[in-house]
Amino acid sequence: MIHEAPASTPRTRPATQRKRKEILDAAIDIFGNKGYANGTLADIADQVDITHAGVLHHFGSKQNLLLETLAYRDESDVADLDDQHIPDGPELFLHLVRTAVVNSRRAGIVQVYTVLSAESVTDDHPARPFFESRYSTLRGEVADAFRVLCHQEGITEPATINAASASILAVMDGLQLQWLLHPQDIDLAEASEFAIRAIVNAVLRPGPELSAYSRG
Repeated sequence: MIHEAPASTPRTRPATQRKRKEILDAAIDIFGNKGYANGTLADIADQVDITHAGVLHHFGSKQNLLLETLAYRDESDVADLDDQHIPDGPELFLHLVRTAVVNSRRAGIVQVYTVLSAESVTDDHPARPFFESRYSTLRGEVADAFRVLCHQEGITEPATINAASASILAVMDGLQLQWLLHPQDIDLAEASEFAIRAIVNAVLRPGPELSAYSRG
């Protein structure tokens, strides 16, 4: 959720805000194409016609720029939502489908997220705490949405909620990766809706366990 700055905080000049946005957009491009380690501040500076020192003037360090780039990407996801926060309850599943539709029109943002989330599992990567917190929070919010939906449907023992919540996030991220590699073969919005619907239906109307068929 985006919080307003305290009243005592001086306003940033419009020209400064515009330049910061230009730098963040350039960082999305550079980090998305080269990754965090190989994408340099000089690359980003060249793209917006300023110096390396100019980027540092606005963001202080490469790590700070990375974290603000990730926050900027998240803010763009909820900019048009009430209270700048994803919806609660069953509406969350519709929001995830709408997000896939929006993502199908912004390959650059999807690419930087995919690259940086994968890189974050490496030792001492500065984005690791961000993605650990993000996945933990999202799993919790999806699980809460499942609980509300199960209550509405009269399901009293939804034992698969945690697995289903992790699976929805995994399938969305996995489809994004496939779409980036083969955009001509993958309809990101359609495939995401199919997967989310299938997982939700599996929770509401569970079938026989697959493990039953693997026993000799």
